[in-house]
Amino acid sequence: MAKKDPTDLTVEKKLETLFQLQTTLSQIDEKRALRGELPLEVQDLEDEITGLRTRIEKISNEIQEFNTAISQKRKDIEEAQSIVARYKEQLNDVKNNREYDMLNKEIVFQELEIELCKKKIGEAETRISEREEQLKQNQEQVNLKLQMLDEKKSELDSIMQETREEEDKLKEKAKALEEKIEERLLYSFKRIRKNARNGLGVVYVQRDACGGCFNKIPPQRQLDIKMHKKIIVCEYCGRILIDPELAGVKPEAAVEEKPKRRTSRRKKVESED
Repeated sequence: MAKKDPTDLTVEKKLETLFQLQTTLSQIDEKRALRGELPLEVQDLEDEITGLRTRIEKISNEIQEFNTAISQKRKDIEEAQSIVARYKEQLNDVKNNREYDMLNKEIVFQELEIELCKKKIGEAETRISEREEQLKQNQEQVNLKLQMLDEKKSELDSIMQETREEEDKLKEKAKALEEKIEERLLYSFKRIRKNARNGLGVVYVQRDACGGCFNKIPPQRQLDIKMHKKIIVCEYCGRILIDPELAGVKPEAAVEEKPKRRTSRRKKVESED
């Protein structure tokens, strides 16, 4: 059997299908709402852990750089000590004061280099100690966040497991309904739904007002909505409007009007007396 062209459907049928799609998507939204903020919390924790791990890697690299610098300074100290020892031996064989003074100056210079290297090593060791403390704190934070992430994921998986099967069925139903709606109308519906705060793209008239933004709808426009001759949108919020009967809802306004009329008649009689 050939698939029916969505453009061949009557306006009434299009509106009815749109409302069915809206109802199905709202049910999916309700299922997702059960998850609450959990997906966002899981994402935030994953981002925090990634940031902490990047920081840990940076700190580890800094520690490695300080250790490399310390090793180099120790080599410089050994080299300087060797030079000092050699110059001190040469002092025993000097032939004049000029050569003696020059060797003494070199010895003093190398000894100053040794002291400077030792100072640099001390500073680097202090920095390493600080970085190791930071490394420890960040690692503890990672472990704590990982524990929290496991708990949040477990909670999220539990909720998703409960709703997944029903949600998948609703998604299949929504997909089938979308195939019955012409592409341009479906695009407009999705755009309206995306911009709506509560995800409602199609609403029915409630108490002479839009069921989305609750602004009053003129009587003539309500009559046009009931006629199902064209697709009408709310002039305030842009949602597609349908009448309550098409949505399978009993109008509330008609139920409330009768007691009001009786009261008014009673007041009229009393005023005549």
